[in-house]
Formats: sequence, structure tokens, C-alpha cells
Amino acid sequence: MPHKEKSIAEIQARMSQEGFWENQEHANKVMRELKLLKNIVEPFALGTKRVDEAKEFLELAEDDEDLNKQLADEAALLKIQIDALELQAQLSGPFDNANAILSINAGAGGTESCDWASMLMRMYVRHADLKQYKCETIDILHGDEAGIKNVTLRIDGDNAYGLLKSEKGVHRLVRISPFDANKRRHTSFASVEIIPEVEDDTDVEINPAELRIDVYRASGPGGQGVNTTDSAVRITHLPTGLVAQSQKERSQLQNKAQAMKVLRARLSALKSQQQEEVMSKEAGDKQKIEWGSQIRSYVLHPYLMVKDHRTGVETGSAQKVLDGEIDPFIEGFLKTKPEDRDKRLKERQQEI
Repeated sequence: MPHKEKSIAEIQARMSQEGFWENQEHANKVMRELKLLKNIVEPFALGTKRVDEAKEFLELAEDDEDLNKQLADEAALLKIQIDALELQAQLSGPFDNANAILSINAGAGGTESCDWASMLMRMYVRHADLKQYKCETIDILHGDEAGIKNVTLRIDGDNAYGLLKSEKGVHRLVRISPFDANKRRHTSFASVEIIPEVEDDTDVEINPAELRIDVYRASGPGGQGVNTTDSAVRITHLPTGLVAQSQKERSQLQNKAQAMKVLRARLSALKSQQQEEVMSKEAGDKQKIEWGSQIRSYVLHPYLMVKDHRTGVETGSAQKVLDGEIDPFIEGFLKTKPEDRDKRLKERQQEI
């Protein structure tokens, strides 16, 4: 903790220097770093102070029922605060404090899967609202009849990537289909990809000669045009085949800049994945999440249940989860060791 306090002091000293606020983008980045450090240091200092005060009360309490009740209440509050600090301690990855780029892709199954993808999109948008994060749709492709085929969201907030990285994988829905006249039970799949938004100065080289840039007219549900000009932009990185696109802005230049930002993030994620695969081969084991090895199941019939197969966390309040209350699953993921998550997934695959 002392090194974080030292970092806070250094940042505050830089902020007082002449010309600091002239580069607004850099200043905002530094302010965000300061806020994240304070969010760790200040609760820790407050918790330490409250523990010391509780110890003093404990010496005075003895058989005093009122003081003992106050101590019990204080202990309950301290436990909540300690749990929050433990969760914060899990967010120590190099990109955990970054914004998140979240993509949802409908699986096979036509309208059913497209509708499920739209339900997941709503869940994450609602979750962002609950966390007071800023959420914007970068690109979306609507289904032929209902729902969406795929969508890319940008979620801006403290530790957005660190928290939402738990959502990466295949999500499975079981329900009575609203599109089936015979009211049969259907199973649908959708995959979720989470990558951190990286800064432009990140060590990812992009050669303009290796890019194919296409422009097209943004479209809405049913294929109707949203803009009257070809403002949407799709960028393909030819060496890797990675694609990024944006249609949220009316300006082609703005959409190109946004698509480049997404492409840079995906290239950075690919680079990290390749490094992890090399390390995993050396370690002799690699757990891959394939289509069909779902990380979480959402059952709406014949009973209500949402269960995470990596952590064992489950709830019968399925509608609350679909309304964005996914914190218990996120916390369960962060508090479960990676090897334990892998073991649970393997056991799940064997059951299937």
C-alpha cells in the first residue's frame, strides 16, 4: 500500500505543474489513474481505522449489551468492506482498469439464437446502467426476423474490462420458444467476446498497407437504411483476418477512427492470446472454450435457474439476472482460482 500512496503523491505533484491541463486527453488519463489508486488506498485506510476503533470498543464492551450490539453491527459492515477490498485485489491485471469492448454473436438456430443474442445485449446494457458505466453501440447487425446476429458494445467505466472479462465464452438459453406455435422447448447459444480497449500508444504495429477498408451504408432492423450516405466503415486486417467495423457515427472519418480503435484492441488481445498459448504449451496443458462448452446456462423452463459452470454460482432469480444483476457471477469468477474453473468446466463437458 505505501507504493500506491507514493504514486498518488507523485500524480498530485504532476497535476500542480504548469501546462499539465493543456493536453486534455493526457490529463484525463492521469486523472483516471489517480481515481483508481484512491479507490484502493482510501477504503483500505478507512477499514484499518474502523478496525482499530472496534478493538477499542471491544475492550470497553464487556457485558454492555448496547456496545456489544454496536460491535456486531460494525463487524457486519467491516465484512462487507473487506469483501469489496478482496474483490478489488483480484483486479491486478495489466488491462483490468481498461474500458471493455464486448461483442455478442448469435449461434446456429436462426431467429431463436438472434433473439437470445438481443436478450444478452439488453442484460449487459442494463448491467452498465446499474454500474453507472457509459455504454455505446459501435456496430450491430440485426436478424432477418427478430433479434440481432451480432453486436459490438463499448463499455466505459472503472475496471470495466477487469469485471466483465468473466463473461467471455458461450452462453446457453433453455426456454419455451415465443416463435414456436407448438410451444416446444428450445435451446439457443450465443458467444460473448470481451477485450480491453487499448491506448493508441500500445505496442501494436498496424501497417496501413495490410488493411482493406470498405465503406457501406448503415442499416437498421429489416434492412432499412439508417444514414443516407456510406458512412459505416469495415476494416479488415489481411494478415490475421481480423475485422472491425463501426456504424454508430454519421461521419465516415469518426467511424474509421472507432473501427481502428477496435481493431487495435483485437490485435492486442490476439497477441496476448498467442503469448499465453506458448506458455501453456510449455506448461503442458491448455483449457480451450469451444462452442458447446458453455460457461453459463440460463434456464427459463421447466424451472428458473441461472448457473455458471466454472464457479458453481447459481440463482433461481433468472429475470433479475437478465435485467443486469450479474455481480454475483462476476464476483464468483474473480474469487475462484483459474485451475478450479478449468476443472469444473471439464467436469461439465464430461457430463454432457
